[in-house]
Amino acid sequence: MLIYGMVAIYYVVFVNALYFSILALSFRNIWTIFRRSHYSKYNTLSGSELVPSVSLLVPAYNEELTIIENVNCLMTLNYPTYEVIVVNDGSSDSTLKMLLEEYRLKPMPNMQLRGKIPCQTIRGIYHNPEFPDLYVIDKENGGKADSLNAGINLSHYPLISSIDADSLLEKDALIRMARMYMENPEETVAIGGDVRIANGCKIENGAVQDVSLPRKIWPMFQSIEYLKAFLGGRIGWSHMNGLIIVSGAFGMFRKDAVIAVGGYRDGYPGEDMNIIIKLHRYMLENKLKYRVAFCPEAVCWTQAPDSYRILSSQRKRWGRGNLKNMLENRGMLFNPKYKVMGLITMPYNVIFEALNPYFRITGLIALAGYVLLDMTQWPILVLFGLLNFVSGYLLSIGALILEEIAFKRYNKLSDLVKMLVYSALKFVGYHQLGVLWRLQGHIQFLQNNNSWGTMTRQSWSEESKDASKAA
Repeated sequence: MLIYGMVAIYYVVFVNALYFSILALSFRNIWTIFRRSHYSKYNTLSGSELVPSVSLLVPAYNEELTIIENVNCLMTLNYPTYEVIVVNDGSSDSTLKMLLEEYRLKPMPNMQLRGKIPCQTIRGIYHNPEFPDLYVIDKENGGKADSLNAGINLSHYPLISSIDADSLLEKDALIRMARMYMENPEETVAIGGDVRIANGCKIENGAVQDVSLPRKIWPMFQSIEYLKAFLGGRIGWSHMNGLIIVSGAFGMFRKDAVIAVGGYRDGYPGEDMNIIIKLHRYMLENKLKYRVAFCPEAVCWTQAPDSYRILSSQRKRWGRGNLKNMLENRGMLFNPKYKVMGLITMPYNVIFEALNPYFRITGLIALAGYVLLDMTQWPILVLFGLLNFVSGYLLSIGALILEEIAFKRYNKLSDLVKMLVYSALKFVGYHQLGVLWRLQGHIQFLQNNNSWGTMTRQSWSEESKDASKAA
């Protein structure tokens, strides 16, 4: 027990040291991001013919509450040439009906899919010349990855962007991302955007008009979590070209690269991580220069789960997807052939993400055993817990500082105080629940549970009404 307890302590020390190293890389790059965000003349690109055309792919399953506002938002972006392809994935609600009625779409019987990536049966493709850049695909249910593959098959442009149907893009998000792509188009295969929680914000006409923090506890915890993950983590990982995931809520990809790796993996959660790992693997195995970038100034707002049941279902799904991806790509672990991915990113993900619940639970049991067997004193256990809390809290504060330096989306002093308070509170219960959910996700994986779970949404107008009442 003594040996295992020491291993657990060294594990916690090492993982926190790595977290702080990644955070340091984020700070190293934040001033460049600040200058790019505030002073770059990206708006001049909005009407430029040099900007590459983009196909926006929107998988939709039972999204009747948000789909119209989402599409309206996407059709009014500051971008010269793009198309919106909504893929109705066999919805059982009125998603398809609402799209057809709102945009007066008609079937296109002679329309052929351009690509050859396998996907479920296409039941129809709909279009209206009055909205020349909008297409709707109706298909048999096959999941998000299958829907993205169907969208790729229909797409007409060299870049594709995946966007969740419950998300809203800021008007300049796509052009900011395209600007980053244009800096190095030969090597850039994927770019991730920043995802923020829209719960609590005032939303009008498909756009966030007033930024505010969520009022409910579960979305509030997720707001802190997202800030830490995207600003405190992904900026640093992208700097070393070790980014392992581009959020499925908003990302941009070079279509030829996605097709080269066979499209998205079907039939299992974690498709957003899987496509990035496949791109890394393909480019490295073929000895091609490439980068997977992160553009934090390109912002996508999304609805977060606001109940325990839905949040736990989401996190278990993430746990299953993470474990599946690690097992499928275990050959990359500690393999110099895969450079940063093989020597740093994949080992980090296995040891400090996939195996994290087991180290934390067994480490806690071992430390408690020390005390019960009089091998140490309670103050030592308390001190260890306090150091663990302080290190985690400092990481969250670091992400908040990055937010204040470069973006300042939250202008109210009360919001900043609230974020500081919740950054501490998440270590009392919420953090432990995250460990439990990940463990339960692993159990579901062993049980071959591939379910996606349900997400109960609120219409954007209702969300905005709630925000106005709270204000």
